[in-house]
Amino acid sequence: MTKKIHFYKYQGTGNDFVITSDIYQITTQQIQLLCDRKFGIGADGVIVMKKDSSVDFDMMYYNADGSESFCGNGSRCAVMHAKFLGWISDQCSFNSNDGQHEASINNELVNLKMHDVIEVGSSGQDFIANTGSPHYIRFQDTLNLDIVSPAKEIRYSNEFKEEGINVNFVVSKDDSLQIRTYERGVEDETLSCGTGVTASVIAEYVKSQHSGSDYYRKVETEGGMLAVSFTKTELGFQNIYLIGPAVQVFSGEIGI
Repeated sequence: MTKKIHFYKYQGTGNDFVITSDIYQITTQQIQLLCDRKFGIGADGVIVMKKDSSVDFDMMYYNADGSESFCGNGSRCAVMHAKFLGWISDQCSFNSNDGQHEASINNELVNLKMHDVIEVGSSGQDFIANTGSPHYIRFQDTLNLDIVSPAKEIRYSNEFKEEGINVNFVVSKDDSLQIRTYERGVEDETLSCGTGVTASVIAEYVKSQHSGSDYYRKVETEGGMLAVSFTKTELGFQNIYLIGPAVQVFSGEIGI
């Protein structure tokens, strides 16, 4: 039987999501319908939210194919939506797919605290880091017009095809990083990926053999500007923050 739910469409630097608090249990088929850009609403992923007595709210993120993962941009959108609903003011804590997070809202920017990253791996000249989702990072002098074909070669290689990996192509500029990302679960390029941005900034720190403890970097995605800050300690990368906008686009009802 079809159930009508109220939804909100959000985007964080072009990474777009369907958010609802009308349901918390959702099927793969329903997720795929909501994300379908021809027969549904259209989105890179679905976020379902509910209030929680131990933290401000719980959220679960699902990729467009129904698979679960942590999503940085999606979490930032969920924080902004929680404020819209009156669940929080400008500070919050919430549970997501990879555990508990904290966030704050300042001048319409969401500052999302990510989990610590202990180490960064390598694959030849490239880097591998897990920032809630696994990421492969390749630094280049320029960004190719087509990143999907080389990204698929990595994502579906024998090493990564079973669990999948997101693939980032990065150019280091003086004032910022320029990045394009192919996301597993979407199986295409997205306009922005928060966990990919975070992983790429950390990888740049390692690649450049930076010696300072505090690091801040602006990042230019296809969908807009983000920023990442962290502190490097003997234990790894701590106090990692993903910083950027989250905007409500529209709302409506749909039968699922």
